[in-house]
Amino acid sequence: MNKGTLYLIPSPLGEGPVEAVLPAGVLSILPSLQCFVVEEVRTARRFLSAAGLKGHIQELEFHTLNEHTTPAETEALVKLFDRGRNVGLISEAGLPAVADPGAALVALCHKAGIKVVPLVGPSSLMLALMASGLNGQSFAFVGYIPAKTEERKAALRKLEKRSAAEKQTQIIIETPYRNDSLMADMVACLSGSTRICIAANISCEDEMILTRSVAQWKNNLPVIGKRPCVFLILG
Repeated sequence: MNKGTLYLIPSPLGEGPVEAVLPAGVLSILPSLQCFVVEEVRTARRFLSAAGLKGHIQELEFHTLNEHTTPAETEALVKLFDRGRNVGLISEAGLPAVADPGAALVALCHKAGIKVVPLVGPSSLMLALMASGLNGQSFAFVGYIPAKTEERKAALRKLEKRSAAEKQTQIIIETPYRNDSLMADMVACLSGSTRICIAANISCEDEMILTRSVAQWKNNLPVIGKRPCVFLILG
C-alpha cells in the first residue's frame, strides 16, 4: 500500500512574526497538508493561522499526541498515512520530536517504512548553545533533572563533575515555574568558577542570553520568572 510522508514542522518559540523564524520553503509546504498530529490543538491552530492558513483552519484534521497519549493510540496514528496521505507533526514550540512526545510517531514511521522529512526551524537548545560562548564541540542535552532540592543539587554536582572532566557543556531545561529555584540551587551548590548560561525567551523581543561564572551570578542573581528557558553549564 502506498504510504504518505511525515513532515516534521518546526513552530515558533514564542510570540512574533512567523516569517522571522521559519523559512519560506517551510511555510510553502503547509498549505499542501490537510492532516496534522499536534501536541496541543489550540496552539497548533493559532500557529497555522499565523503561518498563512487563516480562513482554512476548519478544513484541517487534527490528532493529538502528547504525554497523555497511550502507546496504542500512538500506533493507531500510523493509519493516517494510508493511500499516500501526507501528515505534518507539530510540537508545542520549536522542533518536533526533540524532547517531545512526537518522537514516538517518528520511530513508528521508520518501522513502517514511511518517509520522514525534517524541516528547518528554531531549536531553543542549539540557539542557546550557539549564543552561550560555551563548548559547542562537546555537549550533552540532559533534559529535566530532579525537582526536589537535595536530589537536584546532587544531580547538578554530578553534571558539573562530568562537564569539568570532559570539558563538555551540559544543557538543561526546566518547567518555567521552577526556573528561579533551579538557578538558586545552581548558584548555591556549584563551584564559583563554573560558568552558567541562562537563555530565556529565545527569538522573542524580550530575549535574554547571559553567560557568567557562578561567582558573578551570586552578586547579580536575575529573576527569570516563568519564561521558557534553557540552562547551560560548563565546569
